[in-house]
Amino acid sequence: MPKALGIGGFFIRSSDPKALSEWYELHFGINKVPLDYETPVWQQEAGPTVFATYGPDAEDLGRKSQQWMLNLRVADLDEAVRELRDAGIEVTMDAEDYPNGRFAQLEDPEGNPIEIWQPANE
Repeated sequence: MPKALGIGGFFIRSSDPKALSEWYELHFGINKVPLDYETPVWQQEAGPTVFATYGPDAEDLGRKSQQWMLNLRVADLDEAVRELRDAGIEVTMDAEDYPNGRFAQLEDPEGNPIEIWQPANE
């Protein structure tokens, strides 16, 4: 059986792909997909990645029709939340510190759930 080495891409169906790509680039530094093969794509830093499945009644993923949630690692959760809020984005901080780190939740402009996570000891 082949072993996955990491996530090679994350693809989102969007009513306005250009605007949504620009939003992710502006607020998370995720470069838009290049228009040629010479321009490098966004490179993620090495670190923990959780690939989890949830049952149909899970509340962690937002609305019941939502099939996925994007979790992005950040180095400084407080600073990330401050910057997002300064940009007018509603962010909910999780009040609990977990053994694996701290979390906050938000949505992109199309209502897709995003969780930002500062791993413990970072």
